Amino acid sequence: MPSIGCNINNCAHNTNGTCHANKISVNGKKARTSNNTCCSSFVSESGYSNFTNSTSDSNPCNSLNCNVRTCINNAGRVCALKDVSITSHGNNTSSLSETYCGSFKCK
Repeated sequence: MPSIGCNINNCAHNTNGTCHANKISVNGKKARTSNNTCCSSFVSESGYSNFTNSTSDSNPCNSLNCNVRTCINNAGRVCALKDVSITSHGNNTSSLSETYCGSFKCK
């Protein structure tokens, strides 16, 4: 099971720097840099906190799908890394397009 670090402070799935979504997907099919990727499972805690608090479990993420064909760590749409970092450029993110996979490495 991968460990998914998350520094997106306002993501509803972030608990103390660890992703607690049941499943996440990283997108960016033709990415050349990490900035061309995104976490499509990002959910802003404002407006969604009641929903996610009642549906997410207390365990870290247990499924990491990778839809980034150009990433060296993509192993058949699953990330081959044990530790992954999801991040953003700012403290508060308003959309998934502002997120990226900090562990991305282009082939």
